[in-house]
Amino acid sequence: MTRENPKVEEADESELEVSGHPKTWAAGVPGVYHSMQPALKHMGVGRAGKTLLALNQKDGFDCMSCAWPDPGHRKTFEFCENGAKAVTWEATPVVIGSDFWAEHPVSELRKRSEYWLGMQGRLTEPVYRKAGEDHYRPVSWDEAFRIVADKLKSLPSPDEAAFYTSGRTSNEAAFLYQLFIRAYGTNNLPDCSNMCHESSGWAMGQTIGIGKATVSYDDFGKADLIIIMGQNPGTNHPRMLTALEEAKEAGCSIVAVNPLPEAGLMRYKNPQKVKGIIGRGTDLADQFLQIRIGGDMALLQAVSKRVLDAEAANPGTVLDHAFLEEHCEGLEELRAHLANLDDAAVLEATGLRAEEIDELAARYLAADKVIITWAMGVTQQKKGVATIKEIINLLLLRGNIGKPGAGASPIRGHSNVQGDRTMGIWEQMPPAFMDALGKEFNFEPPRTHGYDAVETVRRMADGSIKAFIALGGNFVGAISDTTAAEAAMEKTELSVQISTKLNRSHTVTGTEALILPTLGRSEIDRQETGPQFVSVEDTVCAVHASHGTVEPVAPGLLSEVAIVCRMAEATVGGRTTADWAGFEKDYDLIREHISHVVNGCEDYNRKIRQDGGFILPNGPRDSRTFHTPTGKAILTVNELEHVQRPEGTLILQSMRSHDQFNTTIYGHNDRYRGIKKGREVVFVNPEDLTELGIADGDHVDVRGVYPDNVERVLRNYRVVSYPSARGCAAAYYPEANVLVPLESVAEGSQTPASKAVIVKLEPVG
Repeated sequence: MTRENPKVEEADESELEVSGHPKTWAAGVPGVYHSMQPALKHMGVGRAGKTLLALNQKDGFDCMSCAWPDPGHRKTFEFCENGAKAVTWEATPVVIGSDFWAEHPVSELRKRSEYWLGMQGRLTEPVYRKAGEDHYRPVSWDEAFRIVADKLKSLPSPDEAAFYTSGRTSNEAAFLYQLFIRAYGTNNLPDCSNMCHESSGWAMGQTIGIGKATVSYDDFGKADLIIIMGQNPGTNHPRMLTALEEAKEAGCSIVAVNPLPEAGLMRYKNPQKVKGIIGRGTDLADQFLQIRIGGDMALLQAVSKRVLDAEAANPGTVLDHAFLEEHCEGLEELRAHLANLDDAAVLEATGLRAEEIDELAARYLAADKVIITWAMGVTQQKKGVATIKEIINLLLLRGNIGKPGAGASPIRGHSNVQGDRTMGIWEQMPPAFMDALGKEFNFEPPRTHGYDAVETVRRMADGSIKAFIALGGNFVGAISDTTAAEAAMEKTELSVQISTKLNRSHTVTGTEALILPTLGRSEIDRQETGPQFVSVEDTVCAVHASHGTVEPVAPGLLSEVAIVCRMAEATVGGRTTADWAGFEKDYDLIREHISHVVNGCEDYNRKIRQDGGFILPNGPRDSRTFHTPTGKAILTVNELEHVQRPEGTLILQSMRSHDQFNTTIYGHNDRYRGIKKGREVVFVNPEDLTELGIADGDHVDVRGVYPDNVERVLRNYRVVSYPSARGCAAAYYPEANVLVPLESVAEGSQTPASKAVIVKLEPVG
């Protein structure tokens, strides 16, 4: 079944092709082709069928790509193009053989791209890089766990270690991981939420008492208006397009707010419908507001002001007074603040015309049920937290939280990042959780808050953190300020990566390094008591089971649960009443403990076996109850600030291409934006190019402009004339991370401000 050491060619950027214009629709027949072609090529008919037909099914496994919720009635093909690519990437029978490590020193691997590394195949055996050596070498599992335990036990303080978590981790593994870490004695639990939706959690937690979506899947089909801000569902969560199509067919209006025209926000050709194959498909956005990067806060304040002005003109007819009086506070303060909103400042910040804002306000006022949904275009801004508070303000004014078809909907881009947080993966878990955890396992968890992702890099850099362990993910590739992050990682004494495939973080290591291979979510997980399943939580708080359906790519692979259990037993065995060996044998034992510790997970083993799983409680959605200090939702006052662009510069955002998931690169094409055979491009408005004296097709250095004068640059990038908002530019993530200073973060949440990078384009040659 397996094949070793495929020959993979790096992209030759000199062969890059640009079509000259973006696509105006998403999916259709090309979506089917680009889903199935790589699956059949890399997995074969049998393995492709077993995986794809089980993907997102009730008796199958949850997609390892985005966290978009599943409909109650599943289709036979309940997956999208990028979900199929994610399964193909993970379930490929291509494996890395033992001779690979002798043939490829770490110094050589470090020169390879993310694409090349990932395409080498699945990891199948633990490997260790000894201090002073340039090669990993295979080691036994026992030796690997001894190395980890010896290092952790040798540290003078548990706070000298940090434990990262990726959103692909299951609830069961996440719960055990945080238990292990807290039994060890620290709350240093940086995770991928710190880099994406932390701003959502902070803003929503402070205003409505919960940092999760207040809608269900069915609410999208009941809404009168859906406002989509700072996201690209056609690439990042394509199954959302089906829900938007259903909403349109039910009479809903859709408004897209984004600096770039994205194909998936314009028109959707559903490949499972006749009109999506041979017809036009469904037009989605009724209004497209091409906003200037960083202008979302100003837009939201302007719409809220128009709502308040409409109420003043017709008292008692616009605001939901009963809801506001019973469930909210802060209305008068907000009203007074917005009365002084500078209209000229709004237009400058947004780059929009007043008529466009008037139209959005009119749509909002005409709709009884409104959903506002957003992603990292909003969260990864300096004012990301304040902007999301303005989303909540606008929704609260007309009672658009806690009723069918309405609510706040942050869209998680990673499969179980929300579930990991529910299970305790956070450096600042509340006292109630810590009390329950300590009572359940008869120990005293540490109470001092730990380090988030950005602070972890700082602490590695100054030598405070000496060991770094990652349960999945690609920390070095994902975090901002690439050069600083890599230098910080190299200062650690030990780095450990628990992974399915190679990535950049395996090549940038501590003095010693381990790679521990693990089962993929698509693979059957056999333990002593029989095949096991795990559980995950999607973006609307639905928890459901995930069963692997295909044979593992190699014998001897351990599950994430098994790896955590053995690492914990070797390091902290006996410090708590945790039965680490029993947990590995039977995951029901883990879920029994979860039911005693995690709020909303009572009777977990029974509820997770129900048809479709179960829904976690959500006060704002379920009963209009708000777990804030006063028990009411809070309308907040936020001072308007927008991104200033010095003369001769642009505001750049990082983004994914269509052929990638997070830092995983599936290929070098971005067909919706007209890019083939390359990634080293910068997208710029043609009028800005004229103003800067640069032509389409020129090559430039993209240089970050920051007061610290540290050189941050992308060299020799091809300029692509593109219909972006004026003054704005875009480049691909993770390459553009090098431009984002570690200190450039969202206020409050410390999320890297990757969507507001001031750059200068310098012609090459």
